[in-house]
Amino acid sequence: MHDTKERLSLFWIFALLNYLYADVVALFAIAGSPHSFGALAPWALMGSAVLMEIPIAMIVACRLLPFRANRLTNIVAGVILTLVNGFLTYIPPLVGWGKPPAFPEYLFFATIESVCTVVIIWQAWTWSGVEAAVRSDRLVGHPEAGLPVA
Repeated sequence: MHDTKERLSLFWIFALLNYLYADVVALFAIAGSPHSFGALAPWALMGSAVLMEIPIAMIVACRLLPFRANRLTNIVAGVILTLVNGFLTYIPPLVGWGKPPAFPEYLFFATIESVCTVVIIWQAWTWSGVEAAVRSDRLVGHPEAGLPVA
């Protein structure tokens, strides 16, 4: 798999599955806890929905956007999710905000998610326009030169 669009799309799928599974594991831990946490506020649920929509949309965006927009979108989305994930996961336990502190399994997933989004940022940052141009040239092909049309 040498196409950066495919690679980025795959990383977004990987990140999304980790986000979702971490939330499922956290819900099981909360449901089994003797502490009552109450329902989340509507603004928190909407914020969570928007945050989860970013990697979902990026799976498709990686495949459809042209080079410049694709590169920029991956960098911006990766930075946003890395910062939000890092802030919400690592800062509260360190400064004692909120009850309970982050569950160990949630910290495990958050670390994997953060590494994945940093890899996405790096892949997009180092993605050159030369690869994008060569890839589109390969797709068109050159029948006159005896090369098959892809």
